[in-house]
Amino acid sequence: MAFPRIIRPFAPVLCLVLAACSQPTDESVATTQSAIVTRQAAIAIPDPFAAKIAEQILRQGGNAVDAAVATGFALAVTYIDAGNIGGGGFMLTHMDGESAFLDYREKAALAAHRDMYLDQHGEVIPNASLIGAQAAAVPGTVAGMWKAHQRYGILSWRDVVLPAAELAEDGFYPAEILVNDIRDHYARFRDRTNFSEYFGAISTDELFKQPELAGTLRRIAESGQDEFYRGKTAELLVEQMARSDGLITMEDLAAYQAVWREPLRADWRDYEILSAPPPSSGGFAIVQMLKMKDFLKHRFEGVTHNSPQYIHLVAEMEKRVFADRAEYMGDPDFVDIDIDALLAEDYIARRAKEVNPDTISKPDAVVPGNGSPNTTHFSIIDPWGNAVSNTYTINWDYGSGVVVAGAGFLLNNEMDDFSAKPGVPNVYGVVGKTANEIQPGKRPLSSMSPTILLRDGTVELVVGTPGGSTIFTSVFQIIVNILDFGMSPLEAVGATRFHHQLLPPDLITMSISRPLPQETISALGDRGYRVEPHSWEFGDVQLIWRDQGELRPAADPRDRGVGRVIRIEMEAGATRTIATQ
Repeated sequence: MAFPRIIRPFAPVLCLVLAACSQPTDESVATTQSAIVTRQAAIAIPDPFAAKIAEQILRQGGNAVDAAVATGFALAVTYIDAGNIGGGGFMLTHMDGESAFLDYREKAALAAHRDMYLDQHGEVIPNASLIGAQAAAVPGTVAGMWKAHQRYGILSWRDVVLPAAELAEDGFYPAEILVNDIRDHYARFRDRTNFSEYFGAISTDELFKQPELAGTLRRIAESGQDEFYRGKTAELLVEQMARSDGLITMEDLAAYQAVWREPLRADWRDYEILSAPPPSSGGFAIVQMLKMKDFLKHRFEGVTHNSPQYIHLVAEMEKRVFADRAEYMGDPDFVDIDIDALLAEDYIARRAKEVNPDTISKPDAVVPGNGSPNTTHFSIIDPWGNAVSNTYTINWDYGSGVVVAGAGFLLNNEMDDFSAKPGVPNVYGVVGKTANEIQPGKRPLSSMSPTILLRDGTVELVVGTPGGSTIFTSVFQIIVNILDFGMSPLEAVGATRFHHQLLPPDLITMSISRPLPQETISALGDRGYRVEPHSWEFGDVQLIWRDQGELRPAADPRDRGVGRVIRIEMEAGATRTIATQ
């Protein structure tokens, strides 16, 4: 395996070399003595063990991508419900002034087909796309982390992966919220998977060790992505497929590639929005909603946060976004998507005019305009101002429930993100059409929305969240909470969130632990809405906001995340942050 040549190309080193080649003068000697400065980095990560590793990597001189890769592998150990090497996701980066988007979303196996989850009567088979090996798509996480590190990493691949392997080997004390959640899922998976065999002994008062996963991570640390897609780990995964009637083959694994795509970009107010392009529906949805709100500025004037009128207006906007999502969104390698048309100013202005300021629009009046639940997110800004916004997933809690025996990691149930049948809702209650039907080698549509806001080229906001179809509605609310309502980052992520997704037409759901006031619920009821707690506590927002030059991270208080500013002493001239490849 050939690894990139890693160089710490600090400017002061070059100065010293040049000075040594000539007779130094008092002036030249003075220029080689670099001052030590303290710079800010920041992390917002949903798990304290992974946060500790991210901080360690940054303090060792790693950049935002090094820390992101280390975090991604660490979460595979400790954030069992969503962190993964058996799933996939999206990484949005802004490194040395260059913005890029890495699509490492899972792919349907070559043996997958459009009607694979339908019975002989053409009806969707309950749970077929959710539980068991046939629910799993080809994982992309290892390929994604490898590709990001190859392009941007400073520290060696081995150095950023080994901390996760050591964590799996040494064990950790699981949080009570994780232990209780795992136990709640025993009945769901029952004897259909080997989930209980691997996680049946987990408790809060004993170190939870995962020797098989530790071995897998050590092999990946030594041999890179080839270990996962062509090596022993690949063989173990395919053997598990054979035992569990799955579809993924060695050919599927060897063919998998993560893909660099152009980030979705849009100008909005004084900011440049960077977000996720297709196969995510999240980026276009965030841009549409932010711009629609500005076109409806007169409707929002004087309307208070989370008041009945505010919730109604946002729900009306959300209806239209979800209608476009169902009609047009899919894997861009399989479906032609005119994203420029969906983001055109005149189109969004026209959609805004369709918003009914007083009553609920009926579904048949909301047509396409152009013709958890578990995922996890983390945000990182390094001392040089580079940023990573990363969202990845195994889809529903604990994915398919299938653990790859001998390798120790859970497989996703991402196949449920396809439209098993046009017009039939998936587990999130979202409908899709033929643009998101199952095809071999296709990536399912996603709502994951890693997002960065730039102002004058500087990273001002890094944000994202899990939550299935609630992801982009949550990200929209967080941005508005900060920029329009003047909330602090912690207030913004902690505030009550609500969600509407076109169908059912009258249903608004809200945070379970932070419900809307009863008087607001009653007022919305008078308008014809049903307001109910969401079926899970949606969203675990991880955010970093640059407030007048100071970094202010915030981890969602609904869960166990960590938001932390890290002050790092370094040479003033240490400006290069990407290895020479």
